[in-house]
Amino acid sequence: MAENNRAVIKLKEKFAASILDVREFRGEVTVTVAREKVVDICRFLKESLQYNLCTDVTAVDYLGKQEPRFMVVYNLYSIPNKDRLRLKAGVPDADCSIDTVSCVWNSANWLEREVYDLMGVQFNNHPDLRRILMTDDWVGHPLRKDYPLQGPDREPYKGRLS
Repeated sequence: MAENNRAVIKLKEKFAASILDVREFRGEVTVTVAREKVVDICRFLKESLQYNLCTDVTAVDYLGKQEPRFMVVYNLYSIPNKDRLRLKAGVPDADCSIDTVSCVWNSANWLEREVYDLMGVQFNNHPDLRRILMTDDWVGHPLRKDYPLQGPDREPYKGRLS
C-alpha cells in the first residue's frame, strides 16, 4: 500500500539510491532515507509535493539494538493535500550529526535544538544550535539510553515516589 503513495513514488523516481526503506503501519507511511540526502529530499518534498509543514523533529536511541544507533525522525504534513509523511534518517554514534532542515522549514529550528539538547545529535549548519531545555552548564544529554538514571553527579533519590 505504501508503494502506491504519491510521495513515495515521486521520491523513488528522483532519489532511488537514497530511499532505504518504505513502510506503512495503520495508514501512516514512513520513508527511511540516507542522511546525506536529507536536505535535498526535504526540499523536494516541500517545493514539489507541498509538504509545507514540519510538525515535529525527534530522535530515537537504539543503543545496543541496531545500527545506526540514532534515528532522526521528521513528521511532515501537506496542508493542501491533507497528507502526512514520516521521514527517518539514521545517524551513527561515531559521527552523531546530520544536516539541518531549518533551511527548508523554519519550524525545524527549535525542534532540532531540542533533539540536540536531549539526545546530542549535532545539526550541521544550524543557525543557532544551543541548548533549549536544559541549562547551559548541564552535562550530557538526558534522553540517551546510556545517560545515568539519577543524572550526572546526583545522589540517588531516597524519598517517596508517590
